[in-house]
Amino acid sequence: MKATKTSIPDVFIIEPIIYNDNRGFFFESFNQKQFNEIIGQNIQFVQDNHSHSARGVLRGLHYQIEQPQGKLVRVVRGAVFDVAVDIRRSSPTFGQWVGIELNENNHHQLWIPIGFAHGFVVLSDSADFLYKTSDYYAPEFERCIAWDDPEIDIKWPLEVQPLISAKDKLGSLLSDSEVFS
Repeated sequence: MKATKTSIPDVFIIEPIIYNDNRGFFFESFNQKQFNEIIGQNIQFVQDNHSHSARGVLRGLHYQIEQPQGKLVRVVRGAVFDVAVDIRRSSPTFGQWVGIELNENNHHQLWIPIGFAHGFVVLSDSADFLYKTSDYYAPEFERCIAWDDPEIDIKWPLEVQPLISAKDKLGSLLSDSEVFS
C-alpha cells in the first residue's frame, strides 16, 4: 500500500499493490495496521457503506458536525470525481478542496479525515462507491454545504447539470455553515 499526500496534507491518495495475471487481479483493499502507519494516526473504522449512482449524480458536500466521520472511499465499478473540502476554520487550508478521479481500473482510495466535507459526481454510466467511516451515521448531526458554493469554487468535471437530491439542494454556503474550529 502506498500513500501520497495531496495539496491538503491531511488528505491522502492510497494506492494498493495490484497483482495481475491471466486470471484477473488481486489486491488487499484494506489493512488496518498498514493504513494507520501510512497516515500516522490510529483510526478504527466502525461502518462500511455502499452507494450505487447513475451518471451525473452528484452527492454532497456532506459531513457530521458531531460524531464526525473520517472516510476511506473507493470505487469498485465505474468512475467518480471525488472531492474533500477542508472545513476546519483554524486550518491554513480552510475552504480549499482536493479532487481526484477514483475508478474501477486505478483502484485508488482517498482518505478524508475528520474536519472535511465530502462529495462526488459520477462520471461513468453508473458507479458503485464504497466507503469506511470512523464513526456511525448520525442524521441529526449531518450537514451539507452547497456543491456549487462560489467561495469554494470546485472545478467539477460536468457535461450537464448534475442530478442532486432534494436534501443536497438545500446545502448552505460555507460562510453560513457550522464548521469545525
